[in-house]
Order: sequence, then C-alpha cells, then structure tokens
Amino acid sequence: MNKTIRVALILSLSLLGASLNLAADDHAPSVAPDAALAKLKEGNARFASSNVSEGKPNAAKRTETAQTQHPFAVVLACADSRTAPELVFDANIGDLFVVRTAGNLVDEHALGSIEYAVSHLGTRLIVVLGHERCGAVTAAVASDTAPSHIQSLVRDIQPAVVLAKTESGDTLVNATAENARLSAAKITKEADLDQHAKEVRIVSAVYNLDTGKVEWGKE
Repeated sequence: MNKTIRVALILSLSLLGASLNLAADDHAPSVAPDAALAKLKEGNARFASSNVSEGKPNAAKRTETAQTQHPFAVVLACADSRTAPELVFDANIGDLFVVRTAGNLVDEHALGSIEYAVSHLGTRLIVVLGHERCGAVTAAVASDTAPSHIQSLVRDIQPAVVLAKTESGDTLVNATAENARLSAAKITKEADLDQHAKEVRIVSAVYNLDTGKVEWGKE
C-alpha cells in the first residue's frame, strides 16, 4: 500500500469515527434534566456553605474530557466577573456548557450554542442564571437609553423592567428575576431543539452575590 492510499484510508476512517460519535451524541442524553438540576443544587449548596472550595482534579478531568464532552447542563449566565457558573455550582471541567452575555440575554449566537449542546452533546437541562445587582439590569431600570452598544442591552431588558414596575417590592430585584424568566421563555420559544424538545427542561434562577446561594424561579 503506497503512502497516498494509506493517508486517504486513515482520513476516511477518522471522518467515519467522527460521524459515528456525532450520531451517538445525538441520541444519548448526558444526564436526565431532573437529575442534572439536583446536581446543580447540590453543587451550589457546597459552594455557599464552604469557606474554601475543595480542589478539583483538573488534570484528571482534562485528560478525561480532552477528546469528548458530555456536559450535564447548559447555563446561560451574565458576563459579570462574580458569577462564573463553574464556581457557583462547584463544577469541574466538562460539567457545564456555559454561555455568557451581559444581562444573560439571548441572541442568535446564544441560541445556536444552546442548540448545539442539546443536539450534539446530549445536554437536557438549560438554566438561565441572573444575579443580584446586575449592572445591565440596573442600567435598564435607570433609563431606557444608554451609550453605544450598551443600548442593545438596555433595549432588550426593557420588557422585564416594564413587568417589574407592575409588581410589588423592589423594582431592580423584580426586574432581575423577570429578565431571567423572559430569557428562559425566549429559549423555549425560539430554540430549535428538534426531536429533543420534549426531553429538555428550561429553568430560570437568580444568584445572590452576598450569600452565594441560587434561588430557583418557577417554571
């Protein structure tokens, strides 16, 4: 067998293997949504109750996940530096498929990322994680205009602000919860989850910066 034929055969086998892996991922949920939610709640409880987080076996997990990934949850979170989902949920490499935008807003890129995780990685739980004292929500509550591209954030958070102002209590607190809920609703409405839609659970939540605890919204 000459070198050209050998290279072509290796390439063909590699493509076939990738195709088989993709097909397998399409039909294999990594973790059922209720079990995935329980894992997130357990992880957040550990994070909120511990003075020092335990070290993660990153080297072992890095090796384990180098060639494949099966995250048990998608987390759409704010870009705020204090709200990293991997820390908030005491998770490790490969556990979470994280999408982050200021104000945990849903755009086409976020939808595409979520669709990929569901269709090709087997993820069946989607969490939209807002947080206390969010800068983007605060700006939207203060005004319906903002400079430069920040205006796009304020504009898209305005529906949550409008709803929050009809509710009793603190407008910023209410707007933060409503914004996470509306983002979850947008994912439900617009994400093309194909044949997996009935298997997927979508929830909203708000992270408390002071306590480290996550409060889960009503579905």
